Amino acid sequence: MQEFWQWAGSFWWLIFPIMGMAGGAAKAWEQGAKRRHERRLETLRLKGELKTAQLAARGQVLPAPKDAVPDSQLSSNELLERLFAEHDELTARWLDYELDVAKLIAYPAMSDGRQPLTAAFLRAKKTADTLRPRSANAKVSEQQVTEYLDAVGNAAVAFDVAEREAKRLRTSTFSEAERKKLDRAQTLLKVAVDESATQAERNIAYKRVREELDGLIVLSDQAVEVLEKQVAGALPAASAPASPGPVREPAPEPVREPAPEPMRLKRPDDGA
Repeated sequence: MQEFWQWAGSFWWLIFPIMGMAGGAAKAWEQGAKRRHERRLETLRLKGELKTAQLAARGQVLPAPKDAVPDSQLSSNELLERLFAEHDELTARWLDYELDVAKLIAYPAMSDGRQPLTAAFLRAKKTADTLRPRSANAKVSEQQVTEYLDAVGNAAVAFDVAEREAKRLRTSTFSEAERKKLDRAQTLLKVAVDESATQAERNIAYKRVREELDGLIVLSDQAVEVLEKQVAGALPAASAPASPGPVREPAPEPVREPAPEPMRLKRPDDGA
C-alpha cells in the first residue's frame, strides 16, 4: 500500500487530465439526459394532440354549431357519413402533395417514407383505410365505428404533424449542390407547364426536370402522369380561348397571335 502512495505521489499531475475527462463525461451524460427529456416532452405533446383530435372528432372539445346534431344522437350511418367526409378530405390533402410535383420539390419530406413523421402518417392512413367500412349503410358494430373514428383521428393528427415538419425542413436535409438542383427543377417546372411556351420548350423543360430530380426525389407514377398531362395539355388549354374568336369583342386578340415576336426571330435562324 505504501508503494502505491509513493507511486501516486510521483504522478500527482495526472489528477488534472483525469478530472477533465470526468468533467467531459459528466457533461456528455447531462446533454444526453436533456435530449431524452426533450424527446419525452415531444412524445407527450404528440399524444396530447392526438387525444385532442380524438375528442374533437367526438364533439367533446370544440363547441358544436347550434344547428349541429351531437354525435351521440347520430345513427351509425350518419356518423359514418361524417367520418367518410373527413377521411376523404384527409386523403385529398395528402394527394395534393403526392401528385403536385411543385409541392414535392418544395416539401420533399412529405413524399419521403424514410422521414419518421411521414412514415407514421402513412401507417396511420393505412390503418384508417383498412378499417373503413364499404359504405355508410354497411352493417357494422359500435366497436367497429369507434375503431374507425379513432383511426381517422389518428391519421389526421399524424398528417398535421408530418406537414408541419415538412414545412419546417423544406430542403434543409439536402446538400448545397442538391438544393441547387432542386431550385433548377422548380424553375424548369414553371416552363414545362407554361401555356405561353412552345410545345418544344415545354417538352425540353419537362425532360430536364426529370433529370434534375433523378436520385433526389422519387415521383410516383400518378404524379408523373399528372405532370405529363399538364405539359401536353398546356397548348390545347391556350388555344381554347381562341374558339370563341368569332365574337366581335375578342377580335383584336387573334390579330396579336399571328404576329408574335418569336416568329420573326426564327426566320434569321433558319436562314443561318
